[in-house]
Amino acid sequence: MIGKTIAALFAFGLTAQASQLFGNHGTTSGWDAINTEHQGTVQQVSNVVYEGSSALKMTQIYDPSYSGRYHSEVVKSNVYKRGDTGFYGFAFRLQDDWQFSPAQSYNIAQFIADFSDTHCDDYMPSSMVWLLGNQLYSRVKQGTICNQHIQTFPNLATVSAGVWHKVEIQSSWKTDGTGYYKLWFDGTKVLEQFNIDTTIEDDRYFEFRVGLYANGWHDDGTLKGTQGTRQVWYDEIAAGTTFADADPAQW
Repeated sequence: MIGKTIAALFAFGLTAQASQLFGNHGTTSGWDAINTEHQGTVQQVSNVVYEGSSALKMTQIYDPSYSGRYHSEVVKSNVYKRGDTGFYGFAFRLQDDWQFSPAQSYNIAQFIADFSDTHCDDYMPSSMVWLLGNQLYSRVKQGTICNQHIQTFPNLATVSAGVWHKVEIQSSWKTDGTGYYKLWFDGTKVLEQFNIDTTIEDDRYFEFRVGLYANGWHDDGTLKGTQGTRQVWYDEIAAGTTFADADPAQW
């Protein structure tokens, strides 16, 4: 009940003392921004949900004449900065006929900040969660904005089409070698890394973006396979200070 209360307060722009920092029950309201590019869409729907009465449907469409990026995401600002520790979670569902092969990268969540003032990068993601084929991947970003290093965690879990999956992340965002990064998939811990750097050497806030980013289309310069329309549903998106705050099944 506490989580649901905080979600309601968040939706109306109010504040309260509790461990859940924010929660969204699959609606387009309450976000700091909705980011769609080219022909991409973010829609609130009621026919496919994890629980409750609504979910978010993210769509992207490949265009061979377009050279830009393919984001369809919701955005929550100021979710973490260096020195913080938190839990972050969401439920997602791929379309029934999702084409896994040939393998191409599709990002489903990321933490990102604007570094345009550094003249070394613009919007730079730190941690990301993505699919490559039917495998779940994640990563952390280390170093400085002008000298970035990526530590990738591959083949964490096998993702199925047409069913709801849960992801929870716990991270201690550090740059002194004392950080940790953990990830759960469908209730099973599939990643646990201790004594690592988990973000870059900067104290600005990062956003939490959840949605479909068809980054492989841009990075590879083409669509692999034949499925040029991709759809992912999201529900129960949250962040907090305990696992229960972020677990879609517990609030």
